[in-house]
Amino acid sequence: MLNKINGSIEQALEGVFDGATILVGGFGGAGLPFELVHALIDQGAKELTIVNNNSGTGTDGLAALVDAGRVKKMICSFPRAADPRSDPNIFQSWYLSGRVELEVVPQGTIVERLRAAGAGIGGFYTRVGAGTVMAEGKEVREINGEEHVLEHPLHGDFALIKGLQADRWGNMVYRKAARNFNPVMAMAAKTTIAQVSEVVELGVLDPEHVVTPGIFVHRVVQITPEARS
Repeated sequence: MLNKINGSIEQALEGVFDGATILVGGFGGAGLPFELVHALIDQGAKELTIVNNNSGTGTDGLAALVDAGRVKKMICSFPRAADPRSDPNIFQSWYLSGRVELEVVPQGTIVERLRAAGAGIGGFYTRVGAGTVMAEGKEVREINGEEHVLEHPLHGDFALIKGLQADRWGNMVYRKAARNFNPVMAMAAKTTIAQVSEVVELGVLDPEHVVTPGIFVHRVVQITPEARS
């Protein structure tokens, strides 16, 4: 019987290894799998490459992972705090002191690189970044009279994502804006680990509402809303 439900968050993270590239869903706090990220700190994997829209805010989530010294490189679109007066911006202090690497990728480009990985596309050309430092070291081609930069797929060894509901086959639905990067990251990783608020019986989820089919999800763990303090 196909059953992707894991009995514990520790079991769900088994096999995450040092040096792995991990795609972490979420846009700021919306859709970020906080419990999986904090369990990853406890799990102990280090020298990680983390892919997310931003580099972490406040002192928990990705910021805590960075501050624990587990991140070797961050690939993101927004590496700075929205309000540096109220946000400690842990990542920035680590980066400026040379303790972590950074690759900045425009938001639309990072999403398309993830989509390309999931779709099996070898690369794509985009006008974004042409003629700027973002194009340094990359192939540039003129298309219809304009320069385009070649971008490559962004694959992950693991994806940590957050959904609202899932069944034992791994079919998932999301809550509102929490959908953001999670579906495309699920498709771009070798192993996708999902935390959800509720596990439902087969047939409960309306097929028209399933955003991430179970074929892209390998492990599911139920995390109740009360689990995070």
